[in-house]
Amino acid sequence: MRDCEIETRTLAEQPTAVRRATLRVPEIGPWLGTVYAEVAGVLAAAGAGPAGPPFARYHRLGEDRFEVEAGFPATGPIEGTQTVQASSLPAGPAAATTYVGPYEEMEPVWAAIWAWMAEQGVDPACDPWEVYLSDPASQPDPATWRTDVVAPFRPR
Repeated sequence: MRDCEIETRTLAEQPTAVRRATLRVPEIGPWLGTVYAEVAGVLAAAGAGPAGPPFARYHRLGEDRFEVEAGFPATGPIEGTQTVQASSLPAGPAAATTYVGPYEEMEPVWAAIWAWMAEQGVDPACDPWEVYLSDPASQPDPATWRTDVVAPFRPR
């Protein structure tokens, strides 16, 4: 595993527009590819963004199943549609790092985040998320993809 430089960030609450689904790990990538275009379209039509790069928030349901919330930050609250809903990312302290490399090799980064939390004596405050800083369509080399890994925490 490569070393991760984990930092503490203080987050402001961020309104978002998202889609949600329950997926197995192999389904996540293809699903995200279709979701981001739809959510960006809803935000653009509402004049509310996107106000930053896409993200995906993960709630583990089992060994290889997740409830996924994916979308974009918005400039303010939006009215949802039948498939795109208003949501938000929480305020507060978070452990974070920027990972460079292919998505399928991120597991050690998450292990480092959880180990850092244990060392700091803090617990996860809510579901973590990834912010995708690189666009694979315009940057096809996975070795160069940049992803912020964000895990809000609270004192024990």
